[in-house]
Amino acid sequence: MIALSLAVVAFLYGAVGHAGATGYIAVFALAGLAPEQIRPTALLLNVVVASLGSWQFWRAGHLQWRQFWPLLPLALPAAFLGGWLDVPTRGLRVLLGVVLLSAGVRFLLRPQDPEQLAPPDRFSLLATGGGLGFMAGLTGTGGGVFLSPWMVLRRWCGTRQAAAASAVFILMNSIAGLLGFWRSGQPLPAVPWAWLLIVLLAGGAGAYVGSHRWAVPTIRRLLALVTGFAGSKLLLG
Repeated sequence: MIALSLAVVAFLYGAVGHAGATGYIAVFALAGLAPEQIRPTALLLNVVVASLGSWQFWRAGHLQWRQFWPLLPLALPAAFLGGWLDVPTRGLRVLLGVVLLSAGVRFLLRPQDPEQLAPPDRFSLLATGGGLGFMAGLTGTGGGVFLSPWMVLRRWCGTRQAAAASAVFILMNSIAGLLGFWRSGQPLPAVPWAWLLIVLLAGGAGAYVGSHRWAVPTIRRLLALVTGFAGSKLLLG
């Protein structure tokens, strides 16, 4: 049952440029995994899925690296710090949950990319990367579930371009979050090889259809589902 759930999560999240951490956390919590193992295990699976997702969206020509690289310089140390800290995050989770649910509704109501885009300046990207990187580390996610809705709603780029940037953002932040978790003195859990293989195959398939096959309205509706689920998960703890 865990394996099937991980496969479904990896496929759905991979199709929108995410890696599935919020879904994995829910699966592991329902399966009774020890709380101290859930966050690092989800981050490890994130690294696997986001690696292949980044490659798929880059191969399809959707990664605008020259424009969106400023998301990373502050995000990585912020994600490391968030992964290292062990602080209550209930208030932050409620706020993020409400924001994500609202974003999901907007994606359902507006399934098309906007006709006119408003590319961000470098300072906005640096600030966004730092803030979302820190939240990613605190919540045990890669941060893409926060980043891609923000980029799409701000009309910084199209849906597929946001998915590509999010995949890279998630990969880097997940690695930084894992390093922060490790540096805090907590041991990294042993993850079954079967889980790694399952999310690799399912996440790769999802990233392929999202980057090459599915139309933008389909991806935006799926993004609404993913952000809505993540928002509900944050609100329910």
